[in-house]
Amino acid sequence: MTLQARPIDRPTLAILCAVLGALAFSLNDSLVKLLSAGYALPQIIFFRSSIAFLIVVFLIVSWDVGLRALWSRKWGLLVLRGSFVVAANISFFTGIAAMPLADGTALFFVAPLLITVLSVFVLRERVGPRRLLAVVVGLIGVLIIMRPGIGVFQFAALLPIIAACFYASLHMLTRILGSTESASVMAAYIQATVMVFMGLLGVLFGDGRFAETDNPSLAFLFRPWVWPQGFDLAIMVFLGVLNGASGVLISQAYRIAPAATVAPFEYVSLVMAIIYGYLFFAEIPDGMTWVGIVLIAGSGLYVLWREQRVKFSRR
Repeated sequence: MTLQARPIDRPTLAILCAVLGALAFSLNDSLVKLLSAGYALPQIIFFRSSIAFLIVVFLIVSWDVGLRALWSRKWGLLVLRGSFVVAANISFFTGIAAMPLADGTALFFVAPLLITVLSVFVLRERVGPRRLLAVVVGLIGVLIIMRPGIGVFQFAALLPIIAACFYASLHMLTRILGSTESASVMAAYIQATVMVFMGLLGVLFGDGRFAETDNPSLAFLFRPWVWPQGFDLAIMVFLGVLNGASGVLISQAYRIAPAATVAPFEYVSLVMAIIYGYLFFAEIPDGMTWVGIVLIAGSGLYVLWREQRVKFSRR
C-alpha cells in the first residue's frame, strides 16, 4: 500500500523556514560538540528536549486550540517519527565527537539527496533523470570525504551516514503527516519521544559504568550524568531554545512544500559547520574534503535549480 498525502505547496515560506531552521541546527550541532568532552550525550539531549518541549507546548497553547491539539489519531506515526530523531541524534553526535564538525556535517548531507530519491518512491513526486544524476554526484562527494580504503577512513564516518538515513525517513513522514498535523504538534511529539528515550538511557547507563573507553564516541554516549554548572547550564538552556525553534521551522518547511524543493536549502548548515568548526575547534577541512563538500553542495543546488525549472515549464 502506498501512503498518500494531500500536499500543500507554499515554496517561498517553506524555503525561509528551512534556512532559519538550518541556521539554528548548525549552531546547535556546534554547541553539542563543545559540550561533548564533559557531559553525556543522552543527558545533553534530554535537557535540550525538555526545554524545547516546554517551548513547543507554549506555542501549541498560543497558536492552536490548546493542549487537546496534541491528541492525534496518527500518534503512532508521530512517535515513529520521533524515534527516527532519536536514532539520528545518537548517530550524528557520537560521530562528530570523534571527527571534525565540517566532515561529519558534510557526510550527513547525503540526507537531502536521499530525501530526493525517497520522494519518488514514497510520495510519488516526479524527479527527473538529471536530478537523479545530481544525487549520484553528491554520493561521489560523500565517498571522497570518507575515502574508504586509503588509510584515512574511520568507523565514526559511518555514523553521520546512518543519521542521514534516519533523517531522510523522518522527513518522508513529515510530508505524509503534514496534510493533517501542524508543525508545532509534530515538533511536540518529537521532543516528548526524545525525552522518554534519553531518560531511559540515563536510567540504564547514567551512572557511567560503561564510560571507561578510549573511543570518544562511546565515551560521549556512556559518560556519567552530572549537573551542569555555570556557563554550561546556560548553553544547555540555549540548546533547548534552538532545538524547539529549529524543529518547528523544519517541520513547517517540509509540510508546506515538496521535499525536493526544501531539502537543498538545508545546505546552509554545511556552510555554517565549516565556519563554526574553525571558530570553535580550529578545524580546517583538507583539500580532499573541500572537493567532497563542493560536489555534495553543488549537487544539492542543482537539484533545487532543476526542480524550479521543471515546475516553471509546467505552467
